[in-house]
Amino acid sequence: MHPRNAIKKQGAASQEDMASISTVPQHVAIIMDGNGRWAKQRGLSRVEGHRAGTENIRRVIDAFAGRGVKYLTLYAFSTENWSRPRSEVNGLFRLLGQVIQRETRALHERGVHIRHLGTTDGLSSHLVRQVKEAVELTRHNTNITLSLAFNYGGRAEILGVVRRLIEEKAPPESIDEKLFASYLFTAGLPDPDLIIRTGGELRLSNFLLWQAAYSEYYATPTYWPDFDEEEIEDAIRAYSQRQRRFGGLVPTAKCKGGVAA
Repeated sequence: MHPRNAIKKQGAASQEDMASISTVPQHVAIIMDGNGRWAKQRGLSRVEGHRAGTENIRRVIDAFAGRGVKYLTLYAFSTENWSRPRSEVNGLFRLLGQVIQRETRALHERGVHIRHLGTTDGLSSHLVRQVKEAVELTRHNTNITLSLAFNYGGRAEILGVVRRLIEEKAPPESIDEKLFASYLFTAGLPDPDLIIRTGGELRLSNFLLWQAAYSEYYATPTYWPDFDEEEIEDAIRAYSQRQRRFGGLVPTAKCKGGVAA
């Protein structure tokens, strides 16, 4: 049984349900998990699962853009993924190149601004050139910013900032959160309001560790290739029902024993 059927939530959202959503996240980040398990259920290779996952990306971008989300970040390949079988890693790289070649023009025409979060260490010169060309072509678009976290790791990102600050001999008193954030791959982007993980797991997996300090989280058992508009509506509805305090209190909150109610 597909996990979406095994752990079914509310069913399809009506137009009235969507009209009741009062708060839409500005920045959504997604850990796209479950491609391999999706493929295994169908007797396919893991690479075929990843291929199915890439085919879902444009639909998800259009769906979030249509709901007013301005920043979408997708976790595509982590620095830890290098430990996977070489055949799977090579397949992922081929898929990324194919997706960039196939989708960049269409995304550009939709006003999508593409950014790359991560390093180019270990990537082929051809793939690096494709990524740079996609970023350059779309750099002035303003409809929605799509950040692809590829060859990315949150701990490595933070260590990289520390090394740069040391190399530049930054005075300790000058180092605050604003300065630190300006050295991150996400410099210029707002922190994610909502982090979604597909595939049923409940962990960040080294994703946006600094940026996720006050993000809201939403997990679904649905595998990434099947993550659709119904799932997106459910995630945004759940987000709109949260009270974001950022460590403080909402004006109407009551305290019991000095602790926020």
